[in-house]
Amino acid sequence: MQFRTLLTLASLAFIAPVARAVDRVERGLLVRYDFSENDGQTIVDRSGVGKPLNLVIDRSSRVQRSGGSLVVESSSSIASTQPATKIIDAVKKSNAISVEVWLKPANRSQSGPARIVTISADTSQRNLTLGQDKDFYDVRLRATGSDNNGLPSTSSPKRSLQTKVTHVVFTRDAGGKTTIYLDGKRVAGKTVKGNFRNWDHRQRLYLANEATKDRPWLGELHLVAVYDRALSDKDVRQNFAAGSRAGRAASSAGNVAKADTLLFDRHVAPLFAKHCLECHDAAIKKGELDLSHKASAVAGGESGKVVVPGKASQSLLWELVSSDEMPKDRPPLSPEEKDSLRNWIDSGAAWPVEAIDPAVYLNEGHAGEVWLQRLTVSEYIATVRSAVGVDIANEATQILPPDLRADGFNNTAYNLNIDLKHVEAYNKLAEIIVSRMDILEFAGRFSKSRKLSTDDTMRDHVAAMGKWLLRGPLDSNEINKYSGIATTVASAGGDFKEAIGYIVQAMLQSPRFVYRIEYQHGDGSSRLVDDYELASRMSYILWGAPPDEDLLRAAEKGELTDRTVVEAHVKRMLKDPRTIERSEEFVSQWLNLGRLANLRPNAKRFPNWNAQLAADMQQETLAYFKEVVWTQNRPLSDLLNTQVTFATPALARHYGLQPTDKSTDSKPARYDLTKVPSRGGLLTQASVLTIGGDEASMVARGLFVLNDLLRGTINAPPPCVNTVPPPTKTGLTQRGIAETRIADNKCGVCHTRFEPLAFGLEKFDGIGAYHDKDEHGNTLRDDGEVLFPGTAKPVAYQTSNELMDLLATSERVQQSLTWKMTQFALGRPLVAEDAATVDKIHQTAQQAGGTYSDLITAIVMSDLVQRARTEATE
Repeated sequence: MQFRTLLTLASLAFIAPVARAVDRVERGLLVRYDFSENDGQTIVDRSGVGKPLNLVIDRSSRVQRSGGSLVVESSSSIASTQPATKIIDAVKKSNAISVEVWLKPANRSQSGPARIVTISADTSQRNLTLGQDKDFYDVRLRATGSDNNGLPSTSSPKRSLQTKVTHVVFTRDAGGKTTIYLDGKRVAGKTVKGNFRNWDHRQRLYLANEATKDRPWLGELHLVAVYDRALSDKDVRQNFAAGSRAGRAASSAGNVAKADTLLFDRHVAPLFAKHCLECHDAAIKKGELDLSHKASAVAGGESGKVVVPGKASQSLLWELVSSDEMPKDRPPLSPEEKDSLRNWIDSGAAWPVEAIDPAVYLNEGHAGEVWLQRLTVSEYIATVRSAVGVDIANEATQILPPDLRADGFNNTAYNLNIDLKHVEAYNKLAEIIVSRMDILEFAGRFSKSRKLSTDDTMRDHVAAMGKWLLRGPLDSNEINKYSGIATTVASAGGDFKEAIGYIVQAMLQSPRFVYRIEYQHGDGSSRLVDDYELASRMSYILWGAPPDEDLLRAAEKGELTDRTVVEAHVKRMLKDPRTIERSEEFVSQWLNLGRLANLRPNAKRFPNWNAQLAADMQQETLAYFKEVVWTQNRPLSDLLNTQVTFATPALARHYGLQPTDKSTDSKPARYDLTKVPSRGGLLTQASVLTIGGDEASMVARGLFVLNDLLRGTINAPPPCVNTVPPPTKTGLTQRGIAETRIADNKCGVCHTRFEPLAFGLEKFDGIGAYHDKDEHGNTLRDDGEVLFPGTAKPVAYQTSNELMDLLATSERVQQSLTWKMTQFALGRPLVAEDAATVDKIHQTAQQAGGTYSDLITAIVMSDLVQRARTEATE
C-alpha cells in the first residue's frame, strides 16, 4: 500500500509548494503513528506491518488533539504496553534504522535531553532515543561500538532546533554511518561502529517521555515512523515533500470494502476456480452461466441471476451449492467453503476483479513462507567449488541421494528433505573435500597467523573463515563452537594445519552450509530481508552458487539496501558464465529433460532408439536454448518458433535432415530451418515430443501445452473413468480418438480444453520423427485450434508452424514463462498472494524486452526476493 499526501492550508506554510500529491516511502516501515484518532487514550500503529504496536496515553488530560496532531501540554507518557519486539528484532537483523518525526517543539529550553521518541528502560539504559537538548536534537543509539546509554550521541548543530513544524529524520546504515536531516536536508552525521546485537529485547517504545517519566518533552507530534533500514537522501526528500498528513487512516467504509475484497480474494475466488469454472467459464458456459468474468456472472445464466447481493437465501447459486446439487459429479463443498460463499453473498457479493484466473489459485498457502532451503545436488557442487575451489561433482553425484521433482522442479524447498543418507554423505564428502584442499593456503586468505591458540587471534580467524563458508557472520556461540575444535586439537598435540582442517570439515557439514537458512521468528508479517540474506538469494537465483567476494563485501557494508547498488550487482552477475549454466538448469528442469535418460520406447516400433540418440535430443534443446536466449538475446517466448536447431548426424537423420560437414558424432551442428516447415521451436524437438509416449498421446502432449505453456488448469478425471487410451488402427488416428472423447458429453468438458492443443503435433511420432502417414497408412494432419485460458472462442491454425507462431506471440504464454521462471527462482510454487507481484515482474520485464536477463532482473528487484514473511510465534 502507498499513502497519498493530504496537504492542509496550515502545512503549506512550512512545506515547499508541490504541484500534486506525493507518495510516502514505506519500504522497511515498521511502525507509523499519524495521531488521526479523534479521542481516546490509544494511539494506533497505522503501518499495517505485523502485529500493531499501539501506544497508550497515561494522562490524557495533559494531551490534546488538534487537527490530526497530538499536543503534549504537560508531563505525560505515551507508551507501548508490550516491548517493542517487532522493531527490536527487525533492526537487530538489518543492523540499520531510521526514525522519522514531524513535530513542533513547545520551546527551546527543554533539556535532559527531553525524550521525543525512545526505546529504553530508564535514564541510563536504552536502545535508542531521539531527544531535544535545548536548541538542538540529540540521538543516542546503543550498538556494540557505543555504551548501554547510547553514548557518544549524534547531534544536530547548535541553534538548529526551531519552534515550528519540522521534519526530523535520523538514519543509521549497516556500515555504522549516522545522519540527521532537518526538513529534507542533511545537517549532521558521524559513525556509530558495531552492530545492534546488544539491543535489549525487553524495552518498550515511548513518546514524549522516558520510561521513568522524568524526561518529559512538550510540543506537537504530527507523525512518527520507524524503519528497519537507513532512508536514502532521496527517500527523506520524498517524505518531506509528502508532508505530515500523508498516510492518514482509511475511512471505515474503506476498511469494510477491503474486508469484502479479502473475503473474495482469499475464499470465494479460489472456491469458484476449484469447483465451478470447470463447467461455468467463458468457453464451456453450461446453462449459459460464466462465473469466470464479473460482467457475465452478475448477468447470470439461462435461469436468470444466480446471485442476489446481500441475500444468500434468495440466491440460486447458494440454493444449488447448499443442497449439494452443485458441483455435479464432483465432491460437494466443505462446510467452511459453504460458509465463505454464504457470507460473501450476504455481505454484498463484492467482485473486485474483472476475471478469475484459476491458475492463480492452483496452490494454497502464503507468499514468502520459505525459511529453509537445502542446497540441491548441483547447488552443493557449485557451492563447494566456489567456497574452497574443489570440484566434488563426481563424488557428490554418486554419494548424495538424487533430488526429486516436485511441482515441476527439483529445487522445490518443501521437497528438499535430509535423511540419514544425506548426513552420512555430507560427512564423507567433507572429508574428501578437505583432503584435496591446500589448508594452509586457504587459511591464509583470512589471517596471516598460524598460531594454534584459544586467544582472540584464533577466534577472529574462525569468524572470518566462517563468514565466507557459511555466507554470513557467525554469532558468538558459533565462534566458540568452532574455536573449541582448535582447543581440542591443541590439547591432543595437533598442529595448526590439522586444526583448520577439522574446523573447515565441521563447517562443510553445518546446517548453515548445506541449507540456505533465513531469520523466521516474528508475528507472520512481511519484512525486508537483510543484506546477507539478499546476497544469497541473488547469487543462488542467478548462479545456483554462493555470493562472491564483491557481493559479500556489499552485504557487509549494508549497501544492498540501495536498489541502484543491487541492480548494478545483477548486471555484473549476468555477465558471469554461471548465469548461463543456471539458465540451462532451469530449462532442463522445466522440460524434464532428465527423463530422456530413462526413456525406453518399444524396441519393435522404434528400432533406431538408443541411449546416445536420447542424449543428442537433450543436447539439442540445451544448445537451442543457449542460442536463442544468450547468443541472439531474444525474448523467452521466441523459444517457441525460432527457425534454427542443433543436431548431431544421428539426430539430423532422425529428423530427415541432411547432416552437415560440421557435424561430429558428439558435437551438434547448427541447422537453419527456415525452409523446413515441419521443424522449428521447442515443441517440434524430440526432447519435448517424447512426452507423448509411444502412442504420441494427444492427452499427454495437450496437457503439457495447457499446463506448462498456457498455465491452464484441469481437474483430475472422476475415479470411474477409464484413462487407458485405445490403440490406433486403420481408419482411426490419435486425432480421431481425441475427437471422439471431445464429442462425448461426459469427457468433452475437459478434453476440449487441451487435446486440440496437440492436433498440430500429430505428424510427429512417439520419438519425434516426422510422418505424413502413420504406421497404419492413415493420413495425418497438423491443423487445429487453440483455446487460450479465459477466452470464449478458440483460434484456428492450419499448420504446426502457425501453431508455433500463435504460442510465441501469445501474452498468456509470455506470462506463463514469467511464472515458471519466478517459481524456479524462488524454489517454491506460487500462490494467489504472489499474483499481483508476479504481474508487476512480467510487465517490467516485457517493457525492458522480455529476455531472460530482463526477467531475472525484474524477479530479483521484486518484493518476492527483497522481502520475506516471518513465522508467527507465541
